[in-house]
Amino acid sequence: MDNIEHLLASIITNPLNLILLAFVIYCLHPHFFPPSLPSLTPTLAKARNLPPHGPPLSKSSSASSSSSSSNGPLPYSHLPRSHPETVVWTRFTPRTLAVHDGSGGSKSKILLGIHGKVFDVSKGRNFYGPDGPYGNFAGRDASRGMAKQSFDLEMLTPLDQPIDKLDDLTPAELNNMREWIGHFSAKYPQVGVLVEEGDE
Repeated sequence: MDNIEHLLASIITNPLNLILLAFVIYCLHPHFFPPSLPSLTPTLAKARNLPPHGPPLSKSSSASSSSSSSNGPLPYSHLPRSHPETVVWTRFTPRTLAVHDGSGGSKSKILLGIHGKVFDVSKGRNFYGPDGPYGNFAGRDASRGMAKQSFDLEMLTPLDQPIDKLDDLTPAELNNMREWIGHFSAKYPQVGVLVEEGDE
């Protein structure tokens, strides 16, 4: 008991200790007595009355910001119409990749393989679709054709043969292929990898 009395006496007699004690109480108070969260959250009725672009604007700021609200909703101020399409990571073989050549209509996927990576190039349908300039690479491993900058059909490995190892490419051709991989990686989502038959 004497120790507690001595501690209290030292706290009370030293002004610095009083300041520190007040600071500790100030910091710990919210942990023991948290603010009321329901007062910060609007009721459902109040939330329905809020405009879709956030809280109501004052009259002075509404004129200046009307042009910004006409550009569309602010980020995170509305629910999206639909969730983004999910990507299922797939291990494609040359035969399973060949199905995705865009010949099934405007809604069919167009996939393209290059150096073991498979990209969904469907949004570039004008280039990679059946009538596009790169259409012969759709649904195929385009590594050799991209490396050699050639659209000839002999650049494509037949589906019943192993994946092209690309052992005979020159350093310049390998660099071409790496640049194409960078282009596809920046522009299109990678949806899987290209593997040999039986490794899927």
